[in-house]
Amino acid sequence: MQKIYPREQLSRLIESSHRDGLTVGFANGCFDVLHVGHIRYLQDAKEHCDILVVALNDDASVRKLKGSGRPITPLSERMELVAAFQSVDFVTFFGEATVEETLRILKPDIQFKGTDYTPETVPERHVMAEIGGLVMIVGDPKDHSTTELIEKMGENDE
Repeated sequence: MQKIYPREQLSRLIESSHRDGLTVGFANGCFDVLHVGHIRYLQDAKEHCDILVVALNDDASVRKLKGSGRPITPLSERMELVAAFQSVDFVTFFGEATVEETLRILKPDIQFKGTDYTPETVPERHVMAEIGGLVMIVGDPKDHSTTELIEKMGENDE
């Protein structure tokens, strides 16, 4: 089954899921170098919805967020890796600084964020309120970081 779609095309699939009475969840991130925190975040999110959509930052937006040298893994490969997770139903991408536009296009029922947020600190919470959705914090404590993992890998090169 194909899992990777541009968000405009994916919005039609989500509309169909809503008509079928399914709950659509939404998670996002860079997913540059995958680690156990990513897996736990997505598995936990999937427990709260029927369909889990994951939106990845495109390469240019990762560079803006994380700095030069990032992403380590190009978007096409990151999407393929995330799509391989059993807990993930669909994957898309975005290039804006935030996922606000993507949320407005896809209109998920639930936006999932990691434990480094609270419902009050999720930047897009007002968009979820506009579209009638919920914000939910999922995953394990933020003990894993791609940046820290990359730094640790660099230390081992010496």
